[in-house]
Amino acid sequence: MATQTTHTALVTGANKGLGLETARRLGAEGWQVFLGSRDEARGRAAAAALAADGIDVVAVPLDVTDDDSVAAAERLVREHTGHLDVLVNNAGAPGTAVHPAEATVADLAPVFDVNVFGIVRVTHAFLPLLQAADHPRVVMVSSGGGAFSVVTDPNQAVSKMHELAYSTSKAAVNMLTVRYAQAFPEIKFNAVTPGEVATGKFAATDMNMHRGQLTVTEGTDVFLRFALVGPDGPTGVFEDRLGPVAW
Repeated sequence: MATQTTHTALVTGANKGLGLETARRLGAEGWQVFLGSRDEARGRAAAAALAADGIDVVAVPLDVTDDDSVAAAERLVREHTGHLDVLVNNAGAPGTAVHPAEATVADLAPVFDVNVFGIVRVTHAFLPLLQAADHPRVVMVSSGGGAFSVVTDPNQAVSKMHELAYSTSKAAVNMLTVRYAQAFPEIKFNAVTPGEVATGKFAATDMNMHRGQLTVTEGTDVFLRFALVGPDGPTGVFEDRLGPVAW
């Protein structure tokens, strides 16, 4: 079992892309990393690759849409540690770009189940382990597409993307971040976007068919910044790799 002096982190949706890179970078800092993955086989393969590089990693089967899966993941993590320094709520779903004229609840519900309710499920389950840490932090992976300041800016490409599911779910993530931060002042809750709002650049991942101009390392710079933020650092804020993003 990890001691209180061992830094520990759980990253959801971590078998590839931004989640995997976050796990790799935290592991490279000497942390014990719990690699959450909905697909157990892919999660174990990703964890094995990190372990081959000397990273202390534990594969954690974790479907954020399933209460039983989340509970089992919490039990597994608790077998290895009595505290969790950092939770990175990275698991996300893009949905499909259905025009608002055609969009129904059936289009929005699966996206909200992952992007919003998944965060609530995981955060709720792991709160006791977070509260057992000396200086707990939660990184909420949002998107510039969830910011009113970005969506209402005609110079931003997302302002011309007529869809409901993804942008509204990420706007909800931003509000969750603020409300959690207010309710738990002892825990740093911060929202991040893996892009550069000012430049219009975003990280290349499977979710966007690798059309982004930033690498996953560049995209996770802000993830690491808030995972490693000090006790006197901010909480309840929204930033990208360049700095603050207006809500």
